[in-house]
Amino acid sequence: MTEQVVVIDYGAGNLCSVDNALRVAADGGATITVTSSPAAIRNADRLVLPGVGAFGQCIGALRAASGIAAAMTTAVRERGVPFLGICVGMQLLSTEGREHGVFPGLDWIGGAVERLTPADPNLKVPHMGWNTVTFARDHPALTGVARGSRAYFVHSYRFAVDDPADEIAATDHGGNIAAIVGRDNLLGVQFHPEKSQGFGLSVLRGFLGWKP
Repeated sequence: MTEQVVVIDYGAGNLCSVDNALRVAADGGATITVTSSPAAIRNADRLVLPGVGAFGQCIGALRAASGIAAAMTTAVRERGVPFLGICVGMQLLSTEGREHGVFPGLDWIGGAVERLTPADPNLKVPHMGWNTVTFARDHPALTGVARGSRAYFVHSYRFAVDDPADEIAATDHGGNIAAIVGRDNLLGVQFHPEKSQGFGLSVLRGFLGWKP
């Protein structure tokens, strides 16, 4: 039976580009659906949570959307389905976000989302453009991903994880930035795989084939 991959539509994601990239990565091997239906989210085989904008706005939209947060919790925490957060969707995994205030996150991976403060004052914020992704450790979803590749980033805040083991890969922009985080059935990427060409597609293919 074809796997059902659900891209969660909570009004704060880069949905079309993510949908298109997943379809290319799946190459017909999975059904990709963009939806806000709690039932579809609850029963999905895999979940993808995009995110564009400020942390508080995104977590507020997620929690305001009727039934979505509860359905995500059932699927991810109770059923253990593979989950991928993209950009702010990754940041929402944190304990809290500190963007224009302090906002509680999902607290699925301990840590805080903090403003970028590059050590080099000549480096601009937001961090925008192509940067090398350096792996700290292997991950079963990413065995086919080329090391030392470049990905496309657009962000002003970073996810500072509490446990260094949760940081799978990093990039540098005047200091360390978590580029990929993960634990158990959770995976998150700070960069945009849908804009990262071959490297991004390899990350999505790895996620689609991953069996935590």
